[in-house]
Amino acid sequence: MSTLLTYISIQDGKVKRSSLETLARCNELAEQSGRKSAALVISDQAGKSAELLAGCGADVIYTMEHPIFKNHLNTPLLRALSAAMDVVKPDLLAFASTEGSKDLLGALAANRGAAALADVSEFELTDDGVSAKRPVMASKIIASVQAKGWPVLVSVRSGSYDTATGTTDPGIEEIPFAFEEADLRITLKEILSATGDKIDLSEAETVIAAGRGVKDEEGRKLIEELADVLHAGVGASRALTEAGAYDASLQIGQTGKVISPQLYIGVGISGAIQHVAGMTNSKVIVAINKDPDAPIFEIADYGLVGDLYKILPPFIEELKKIKG
Repeated sequence: MSTLLTYISIQDGKVKRSSLETLARCNELAEQSGRKSAALVISDQAGKSAELLAGCGADVIYTMEHPIFKNHLNTPLLRALSAAMDVVKPDLLAFASTEGSKDLLGALAANRGAAALADVSEFELTDDGVSAKRPVMASKIIASVQAKGWPVLVSVRSGSYDTATGTTDPGIEEIPFAFEEADLRITLKEILSATGDKIDLSEAETVIAAGRGVKDEEGRKLIEELADVLHAGVGASRALTEAGAYDASLQIGQTGKVISPQLYIGVGISGAIQHVAGMTNSKVIVAINKDPDAPIFEIADYGLVGDLYKILPPFIEELKKIKG
């Protein structure tokens, strides 16, 4: 039986939500096409991480465990993925579209002589390959793309599908892997985190985004207070990151992070197309802006027109009462 294989990204011992979304789509396509859906976990504690996938709907979970996988290193990961493809022989290998998968997708496709469809928002199986939709030009245009022949590699945008669930109890099969650190030409010395212990924007269920209207320290304190009340991640528009008000790692948009939270609250953000390209997959969009003609109101589910310095304090107090 042919297999649809999903690579599961593990970060800080947790399964990334975007990987579960990708797996959900592969589960669905496997059922429709009579194929098997499988998940692949590559980690220094792959067996333990695989336990987190109980009830994910996959038929089987493949694990590859080695200390070299403690940090993301392209060379061993490429070897591991290629070895897994030799064993599983999947028709499709799907990734969540993350910073890590962007490093791997093209190189793996070249090594395997396979077609690759990157950063898609939808994908379907065809008789001889995969067809997909891919947002381009800051999501102003949706391109139709197609790959013919097996296997096909696909990376899927966060927020494109719901997360995987199921009642199956998948079996776990280990794929042996050996690697010598002497084979590494590039070594990882240190990981610097610009955001400390803040919530990862790409995984956050709620995101508060600050725009040009947040013009001083008082405004930033209100953003932080709102984020604390909602246990939300904090992001920013390009204007604020370029001005140095927020770290560049917090930029949301075409040249920043692409997010897909359940709730997005844009504060003082006009809704330029560059920013919208990074948050349009949000499930519920709330906009706070003093300009009633701001473009963000065209895509917002709820809009509040007014000065954020007057709106946020009572808004935060009401939220505290509700939570209390």
